Amino acid sequence: MNTNWLLVNSPETAKRAADHMRQASLLGIDTEYDSFRYFREKLCLIQIYAKPTTYVFDVTADLDLSFLARSFKSKSVVKILHAADNDIRLLKRDYGFEFKNIFDTHRAAMLLGFRQLSLEKMIKEFLGVELKKSKKMQRSRWDQRPLTDEQLAYAVQDVTLLPALYEKQLAGLREKGLEKAAVEAFAKIAAASWQERIFDRRGYSKIKGYYALAREQRELIKKLYAWRFEQARKANCAVFMFLPDEKLAEMVLNRDHLQEILSPEKYRRYGSDLERILEGTI
Repeated sequence: MNTNWLLVNSPETAKRAADHMRQASLLGIDTEYDSFRYFREKLCLIQIYAKPTTYVFDVTADLDLSFLARSFKSKSVVKILHAADNDIRLLKRDYGFEFKNIFDTHRAAMLLGFRQLSLEKMIKEFLGVELKKSKKMQRSRWDQRPLTDEQLAYAVQDVTLLPALYEKQLAGLREKGLEKAAVEAFAKIAAASWQERIFDRRGYSKIKGYYALAREQRELIKKLYAWRFEQARKANCAVFMFLPDEKLAEMVLNRDHLQEILSPEKYRRYGSDLERILEGTI
């Protein structure tokens, strides 16, 4: 693990980061967010490398991070990210940041003709460094505190290597005359904005066993599907975690046994609404 890093989770450490970043002309940027357990992706960390330090900003610490706006919007500061779309969308959504002069190593790799576009592949290809990326860490509870040493090591390793990858890819783009095309592509990525999750109006038909149901049962599962989406949105909970598909089907098939199908907490909170849907009164 890169030893030159700082967890920013207090006004004092935020000031230290701000003082340093005002002088930086090149920033590596990454984030950790949870898109698995939440209806709306939950931003948990912002990692920024400003030579020679990687700052790990704990966004759950209720810090004033408005000082980042200057660097992000500056045309003279290069911001390097990999597959930047979601990072930029979430940073815009939560902080209102604007981005100018970004360099996306994922898009650069596409322009250079690579087919395997993961950051691990790019770092191995251009820098000869093998990253040990853990799927377990990627899906870990970034929203819980304290963070583990393993999580912090995972968060720091990528962003620290982004500037070196940028230098190699930029040289490749210039050599192939692709620098202008890259700038145009990066500008489109920088303009990305976050959008609310869209309701899939035909999603209920993908539930296992749907087509084996009677017409009345299909109508009920359709209503349950729409109700679940709205309730998950209100609770900011992933739809499948709020109430999985198999539970919807089970309720339709065994509508008189709702209390046995649902957890006690779910039944207490939502039982009456679900009973009315299943009875056809709403």
